[in-house]
Amino acid sequence: MSTKTVKFATKRLRMTSKGKILFRPGRQNHFNAKQSGNQNRQKRGFKNLAPAQNKVFREILSR
Repeated sequence: MSTKTVKFATKRLRMTSKGKILFRPGRQNHFNAKQSGNQNRQKRGFKNLAPAQNKVFREILSR
C-alpha cells in the first residue's frame, strides 16, 4: 500500500531545488486598504519556512 499525498502541503508549500521550503503566509488578500504601501509590498511573495519545521515538511512533500 502506498502512502497518500498530504494535500494541504502540496497546495500551500513549495520546495526549491536546493531543498528550502517556501510558503505563502496568510492574511494577505483582504482588508489591505488600511495598511501602508510599504506593508503591502512586504506581504508579497513567498517566505522561507523556519529550519525547525523544514525537516518535517520536507518529509511530507517527498511522499
